Amino acid sequence: MTPRIENPYAHAPAAIKAMMAVETSIRSGDLEHGLLELVKLRASQINGCAFCIGMHAAAARKQGESEMRIYLLDAWREAHLYSARERAALAWTEALTRVSETGAPDAVYAQVKEHFTEAEQVQLTLQIGAINLWNRLQVGLRGHHDADPSRDAP
Repeated sequence: MTPRIENPYAHAPAAIKAMMAVETSIRSGDLEHGLLELVKLRASQINGCAFCIGMHAAAARKQGESEMRIYLLDAWREAHLYSARERAALAWTEALTRVSETGAPDAVYAQVKEHFTEAEQVQLTLQIGAINLWNRLQVGLRGHHDADPSRDAP
């Protein structure tokens, strides 16, 4: 796939800097970094963003995430590898990523409310919004994901 704009970041440096500040603020909050990576990875799967799927799968591994939990993330409801807190976050991620279809259901929010403080709920919601914006930038402008060096090796 050919990028529509080679370096979109160069064309909106102030906006990118602001987005990075949002990310930094969320990372410095109360939510576990591994949980944030699962949320970013799941939203990116829904949005079909190869760039972000590659980035956040690698970041999740660096956070100590197992390969199996990464592989099964798309089927998290059927997999018994995720905690109740993670399940609430993943359900909220799916509801907000598909908000035009779901309307952010009260039942899903009730799960989030059960497992997250109000501050964490806001941080989680901001993270979901942020990854959806990053996905739209990459998918819309046809961002390149890095090649898989393990498959390119002779």
